[in-house]
Amino acid sequence: MSSTARRCGVLGDPVAHSLSPTLHRAGYAALGLDWVYDAHRVPAGGLAAFVDGLDAEWRGLSVTMPLKLEAHARADRLTDRARRSGVVNTLVLDGDVLGDNTDLPGAVAALEERMPSAPTTALVLGGGATATSVGLALAETGVRRIAVAVRDPARAAAAATAVRAHPGAPEVTVLRLADLVDGAAVPVRPDVVVSTIPAGAQEPGLVERVADVPCLFDVLYDPWPTPLARAATGAVVSGLDLLVHQAALQFALFTGRDAPIAAMRAAGERALRERDPARGAP
Repeated sequence: MSSTARRCGVLGDPVAHSLSPTLHRAGYAALGLDWVYDAHRVPAGGLAAFVDGLDAEWRGLSVTMPLKLEAHARADRLTDRARRSGVVNTLVLDGDVLGDNTDLPGAVAALEERMPSAPTTALVLGGGATATSVGLALAETGVRRIAVAVRDPARAAAAATAVRAHPGAPEVTVLRLADLVDGAAVPVRPDVVVSTIPAGAQEPGLVERVADVPCLFDVLYDPWPTPLARAATGAVVSGLDLLVHQAALQFALFTGRDAPIAAMRAAGERALRERDPARGAP
């Protein structure tokens, strides 16, 4: 590497499937930056030791599961959105360690790019870290009533508390996913359904219940289309949309340069087609 080069990377377990190296490297190439970005498998409990072992060449880290809470704990400083969500997916290394959550503004950008009109009600499937970030993003866009459907309502407590604490004070109701599949009434008539659950958990009964919503936001990008995306009759926001927008924000934080979003998105789409030539459009 040249004297001006820097290192960045994505940490997680598993992480070999991550598109982040493809996106960030495409951004570096488009801007002529001699930077390196690689994937690093770091198991649960290993983030702090990994970060503490880095030298001055390192500039930034993207953090995926199961390390987002560990990243929150390791950061020396937190942005407001990281503090509000309790989740960190970005570590900026600049003397100290700044923790940020680019999933939140990335989700806002993805929704605004695809949705025909601003939503006011939402149904979120799943209650983990991604659901927390997207729930806060929904509140940012003006959503005031949110239902969260999970297998175990107790596991959604942290997400519900974080979303309720948003300055917009949205009303958050938690229900069992099984009850939703069985036909139980949803507390809201959603303008948008956000799915943070695996494709294998998208059962036919669930797919049928939400197929006709005005907008589906499925945070997955591989496999694609998911059962929910395949059945959707309205606008569809994909996990690739989210990944590109949050990666662009990370790119700017790490490099200090505006991200070449079109080049990054094109690289991501190309990589996914190479993995699965039969895949549908994201």
